[in-house]
Amino acid sequence: QATTILISTMIGVGVLPLPLFAVRAGETGAPFITLLGIAIATIGLFIIIKLGLRYPNKTIISYSEDILGKWLGKMFSLIVILFFTILTALAAREFGAVVITAVLLETPLEVTVMVMLFLAAISARNNMNTFAYIHNFYIPIILAPVLIIVSLSLKNANILYLRPFIASSYKDSFMGALTIAALFQGSFVMTLIIPAMKNPKSAIKSGMWAIIISGGLYLLIVVATVAIFGSEEMKRLFWPTLELARTTSLPGNVLQRLDVVFISVWVIAVFTTIFASYFLTINSIRQFFRLQDHKLLSYFILPFIFILAMLPQNILHLYEVIQFIGRAGLFITILYPLLLLSIDVIKDKRRKKGVSKQT
Repeated sequence: QATTILISTMIGVGVLPLPLFAVRAGETGAPFITLLGIAIATIGLFIIIKLGLRYPNKTIISYSEDILGKWLGKMFSLIVILFFTILTALAAREFGAVVITAVLLETPLEVTVMVMLFLAAISARNNMNTFAYIHNFYIPIILAPVLIIVSLSLKNANILYLRPFIASSYKDSFMGALTIAALFQGSFVMTLIIPAMKNPKSAIKSGMWAIIISGGLYLLIVVATVAIFGSEEMKRLFWPTLELARTTSLPGNVLQRLDVVFISVWVIAVFTTIFASYFLTINSIRQFFRLQDHKLLSYFILPFIFILAMLPQNILHLYEVIQFIGRAGLFITILYPLLLLSIDVIKDKRRKKGVSKQT
């Protein structure tokens, strides 16, 4: 269950612009940059799990106060809550932008964003068991069609479009890798999952399987899009993954265009991602204020998230904000847990030294 929650959280709204981010950073080296991003995300998830296993009955909101002290811990917890509130809003806005551009052309943006946020708010009122069951139910629906579409598209691939494999600019490659790694920030939900696990020690195995599956799917999408369209052509495509689905058909022309199927699956993937970040946000707020229940918070924060979602001026501005917030958020999702882990390890060593001196 922990594995499926992580996979369906990490595979979401970022599937559409992912190849474009990678190509802009490294052109034909896009798959290599994607691999770097997956590696960074893996390190971040490993740090979160190692830290969580030191406090298997608490979430990061609780044990940050134990490690840093009450007031400093609360300050950083507030930053974490604010970040995931913004992340939820940006994912909802990106969903709305894609829907009104590709499917519901005459539907107001506000309607599509509000519907998705309202669905997430209703679903987030449930407990952790229901949260896990929802992710378990949707994971085959998300993975199977995407894998089939990408696999079928590879018959039109040209291997020459993937050479050279490594990008020439190290700075652009690194920045691109950070952008790709930011797409995996939903894995931070692991801080909420570990205290609910029957066997917390299996969290490492669950996390690694989740990264392998979701990272492998992302890498496959990037390889397929670059090998079919080429890096120069992809720079003109806003959502290369959607174009990939449009150019793919089932054998025997049973379905000549699979973009309708892909959009349907993508909507589900977006819902599970927004649902997870919404659930993480309201549960973090509950623990921050020491509340007994999170259900009331579900509707309370809805207007604030909706207002944040409407702030970007247009889709170009939206993606600029997403890339900036995503990279900046790595300080919260990777460096902050690393800081907590380092301080906790140092404190633990000092405690052991103190005990040994007393004996």
